Amino acid sequence: MRKQRWTALLLAFCISTAALGPASGVFAEEKSKAKGGTAAAVDLAPGARSAILMDAGTGTVIYEKNSHDKLPPASITKIMTMLLTVEALDDGRLKLDDKVRTSEYAASMGGSQIFLEPGEEMTVDEMLKGIAMASGNDASVAMAEKLAGSESAFVDMMNKRAEELGLKDTHFANCNGLPATNHYSSAHDIAVMSRELLKHERIIKYTGSYQDYLRKDSSKPFWLVNTNKLVRFYTGADGLKTGYTSEAKFCLSATAARDGLRAVAVVLGEPNTKTRNSEVSGMFDYLFSQYKLHTIHKAGDTIATLNIEKGEKKTLPITAKDAYSVLLKKGVTQEGIRHELVLPESIKAPVAEGQTVGKLVVYQGTSVIKEYELKADEAVPKAGWWKLFKRTAGSLFTAD
Repeated sequence: MRKQRWTALLLAFCISTAALGPASGVFAEEKSKAKGGTAAAVDLAPGARSAILMDAGTGTVIYEKNSHDKLPPASITKIMTMLLTVEALDDGRLKLDDKVRTSEYAASMGGSQIFLEPGEEMTVDEMLKGIAMASGNDASVAMAEKLAGSESAFVDMMNKRAEELGLKDTHFANCNGLPATNHYSSAHDIAVMSRELLKHERIIKYTGSYQDYLRKDSSKPFWLVNTNKLVRFYTGADGLKTGYTSEAKFCLSATAARDGLRAVAVVLGEPNTKTRNSEVSGMFDYLFSQYKLHTIHKAGDTIATLNIEKGEKKTLPITAKDAYSVLLKKGVTQEGIRHELVLPESIKAPVAEGQTVGKLVVYQGTSVIKEYELKADEAVPKAGWWKLFKRTAGSLFTAD
């Protein structure tokens, strides 16, 4: 009788233990969803040492794996080189037809190159082709020297820009990604700088082209074929940068656009190009099949009007600089999505252009899912004493 009772107790314990396993698993999944909401439940990049999948429009991370590990980025380094170049173009510090002279040092770079000769000149436009499509180490150094006077000075600019972007896992030692001490980045940081690069639409002309020529009308034409084969074989892919060294293995920061969404996928430390391309394609497929954008405000929409105290202007319209959107899982209703403006009743002049004056907070139910900073579109200087006097005097004779 006692033996039967112990057998029954043991059986009950086993049943309760088995029941606890799945229950605790469900709790962990719900806890994960509550924290971030959109992380993929499957391993989308099993072959990668580190990876991340991000929606470029909202910056929402869909999937990540060891995304903050500091690793050698190889030629993905050139994303920052291209970013500084296109920022200089947009700021007017460079023009596409400006000539870039090749120094002996730039021409001496090994690895991937466009075989620049010492003293050879190419335009900024041609150098960008050589960097984006052929991953030219020589073109990268020539461009760095054009912008900063020397590669070391340009590397200082790269690290400063990384700091401005809030990149905590990145430090550059050169502009092309050749193996070097204290040169590292992470999948997360590469995704952030890739997203920043994509804000400059002109870059897609270079990263999205599959083939082109340099020195086309010369006696030594150079045929360019994009090292990123996805731009030819994956619908919607148009960038950004491949990388390989024996230490870094096969790396890629890729982007693709479809149905109003733009994805950024980064993989580091893949075993070969086939696995690298296959896993990035799968990451793209996952985002495009599972997610949709819900737009709160389109770029250029007037969101609010801000009162300015003692300014040259009494009011300042606040507009959406970009599309303000949130990423939702397909099948999720939009009824619970709402947004609130957080703005002061007024702000004292002077107001600087780009000054943060408030924020737009997006909720799903009671949870905050996104915040957008609202910035002044233009500067509003403080009004002179005469204008303030006339304004005050005028108000004395204005009926309520």
